[in-house]
Amino acid sequence: MAPSFGCQIEPYYTAFGNAQKKFREMGYQLQLGPNCYAGEGIGISNTPEKCGQELTDYYCSPENDCLISCGGGELMCETMSHVDFERLQAAEPKWYLGYSDNTNMTYLLATICDTASVYGPCAAAFGMEPWHASLKDAFGILTGETKEVHGYDKWEKESLKNEEQPLLPYNTTESRVLKKYLGRQTAEEEPEIRFSGRLLGGCMDCLVNLLGTRFDKTQDFLEKYKEDGIIWFLEACDLNVFAIPQSHVADGGSRMVSVCQRFSHRKTVVFRTGDDGTGSVPGSSGRGGREECSCDHGCGSGTSGTHDADVTGRLCGSTGTGQ
Repeated sequence: MAPSFGCQIEPYYTAFGNAQKKFREMGYQLQLGPNCYAGEGIGISNTPEKCGQELTDYYCSPENDCLISCGGGELMCETMSHVDFERLQAAEPKWYLGYSDNTNMTYLLATICDTASVYGPCAAAFGMEPWHASLKDAFGILTGETKEVHGYDKWEKESLKNEEQPLLPYNTTESRVLKKYLGRQTAEEEPEIRFSGRLLGGCMDCLVNLLGTRFDKTQDFLEKYKEDGIIWFLEACDLNVFAIPQSHVADGGSRMVSVCQRFSHRKTVVFRTGDDGTGSVPGSSGRGGREECSCDHGCGSGTSGTHDADVTGRLCGSTGTGQ
């Protein structure tokens, strides 16, 4: 399905086709949504109305067991006004897998429908040859074979995939750097820091647009699971070094949000930054290389990465532990 971008152009078209081939060879049946190859929308695969209808119908359908989004994008936020969340909440829960712009679905499934989802690679990524370990882990979460997720030593700064070579694997050339903090103090000398809580987060570019809207049920979610504590995982795609702190306190000036209130009951904040310390890496569509972990009350430290070659499934809305 394609509630954000579809797979109508290369290299996504060929990669998506190969992903389908691999899934079928593994013994799975596929049910393609009507927007998978659509290119009728602006910033999304089709009109917001049709994308919202596809998302509602396929999530509520008894004929599929999980949903994998075709890709990220720019304007999935417009889709959400046309999603019937009452139907989603009443439907039998199922896995939804996607990242970046799909934060609009993964985050709201958790905070509105109280249903966990997987923040991880989109459908076309599964067409690469061979699969990166992160893809195996993410798919293993869907099948129930993966019981534990972790980070990876390398990440992709510059992709080699293009129209002529659409099936190339991740170009993992950069080493992951993990920065640890206890409160405002660095904790680089700590050999091990453990924490547990309920995972919540996604792409800040999307989250800031949800603040103060009728979809923003964050405080209800935080209050409900305050005894578990919250492990926030955050990344930024297009936000620059100035926009990131601005997004913590306002989404345009009219709807102010308290940082302390937003991060109440937190155990850990795992934030994904670029190798230059900004929210994204130039020329890499938001792929980050550094995780900064701010921890409270003696808890905290890193878990898995959140973008592309350093991505595995983060279970948005579920409980988890880390070190």
